[in-house]
Amino acid sequence: MEGSMFYWICWFFWVYLTFMTDKKNPYRLKLSAIILIVILLSNLKFVIGENLEIHACGIFLLIICYLFFSKEKQGAMFYFYICSLIVSIGYVAFHLFEIFDPIWIIFKKEWMMGICFGYLAILLQKTLKGRLLIVICGTLQGEFLYAYTLSQFSFPYEISSYEYLDAIALIAALLVGWSAIENAGTYIQAHFHYFEKEKQKSS
Repeated sequence: MEGSMFYWICWFFWVYLTFMTDKKNPYRLKLSAIILIVILLSNLKFVIGENLEIHACGIFLLIICYLFFSKEKQGAMFYFYICSLIVSIGYVAFHLFEIFDPIWIIFKKEWMMGICFGYLAILLQKTLKGRLLIVICGTLQGEFLYAYTLSQFSFPYEISSYEYLDAIALIAALLVGWSAIENAGTYIQAHFHYFEKEKQKSS
């Protein structure tokens, strides 16, 4: 069922942020509120023209990404936009290849997109925040560009539909999981040194 993966992952993140994250974390309330608003807006859509339907959550997420970008320094902001543009081009290319040569989709599309764009984000950005921002912004820009391309041939398309939300939720989950693996080494090393110091003190 389309949308089920999106809802499960979003609710998991919301529960984790609300009940398990340190209350002093500056992103805790912001991210919790953003996730709830995205869930509420996911079923709200409106029509532009004859063939274009847009889910409100897509526009909301795009505005949030641009707001985060605007708070960065000028050089970092420019790099963020370049990275998101690369993701947008890759996203449109992925969908166009799917139309013209669907045989290369060797397993479920959401997982292929999750692996491809997750890996691309890891290559382009070093932080989890940066990776999530360029993936969300880039894929949403790609959605608009892909919808515009299809509209030239009078094909209807839903921007940020449940199919898209499933894919972006999976990409976000994979990036969070990868970030946890990256930081696990530092966490274990820090605790190992702590226990070594305690052992030396006791001896």
